[in-house]
Amino acid sequence: MSALGLTKDNAAWMAAKPFLNGGLSGMGATVVIQPLDIIKVRLQLGSTGGPFGVAAGIVKNEGFGALYTGLSAGLLRQATYTTARLGIHAKITDFLKEQNKGAPLPLSQKAGAGLAAGGLGAIFGSPADLSLIRMQADGTLPAAERRNYTGVVHALSDIVKKDGVGGLFVGASTTAVRAMALNMGMLASNDQAKEMMKENGITGFPATLGASAIAGFFASFMSLPFDYVKTQLQKQKPGPDGKMPFAGFMDCCGKTFAAGGPLKFYTGFPTYYVRIAPHAMLTLIILENIGDFQKKNGA
Repeated sequence: MSALGLTKDNAAWMAAKPFLNGGLSGMGATVVIQPLDIIKVRLQLGSTGGPFGVAAGIVKNEGFGALYTGLSAGLLRQATYTTARLGIHAKITDFLKEQNKGAPLPLSQKAGAGLAAGGLGAIFGSPADLSLIRMQADGTLPAAERRNYTGVVHALSDIVKKDGVGGLFVGASTTAVRAMALNMGMLASNDQAKEMMKENGITGFPATLGASAIAGFFASFMSLPFDYVKTQLQKQKPGPDGKMPFAGFMDCCGKTFAAGGPLKFYTGFPTYYVRIAPHAMLTLIILENIGDFQKKNGA
């Protein structure tokens, strides 16, 4: 990599590296996890039969390729959202370590770094996230109401055509809150777990695997309520009276709570966990391996 000028002496490379590494790790994980994501969305939108039943129904009625519906939008989301959130998190963490003179960060600072990175990253990823939800939800609509997107570019252009540029940011505030909760749970717990394992003599891949598993659980548990509300807001369509079912985040929360109580927000938790935890684990493992590879090659 030194032949390409990608060394520690290259200021531009060092500035871009955490963002590039973050995007590559997120995109790699998405390719593996995408089928679980569409099953999760279908369950949240009312499909019944459990994860396996929903998967079988998708394959039977729409073909195996339907499990990868929205992959282009998913990859775009990772190229924007995860590139930003992991890059920003790395920069914030490095800054805090300098302020602490190299001492380990307290959990509160780790949580704050995760919150900030998640919120800022979500702003960049909101349009791709919206197009992903719309593409995945399309198969649940009556044939006459389907948007029939051919890809992420079609989805984005259709949204702008019908709702304006502002339409790309429908549910953006909820997306940001969900991202803040997910990243606080994922990144803070991952860093904390790695430190605790190192103190107990656990290093290398076992430490990376164990910490990423812990991170996956906390990312899932803390973010699902916000993800549920986000999905409801992003997939809603005007009723016969021309009005949207939900006026906003708080209205959706109130109506959801009234309809099913607090557990309604955890609809599809097993599938959500199976989708979020492995994605978080794969992202963190790939990120760690990319970093190790670069270190060995002087980058």
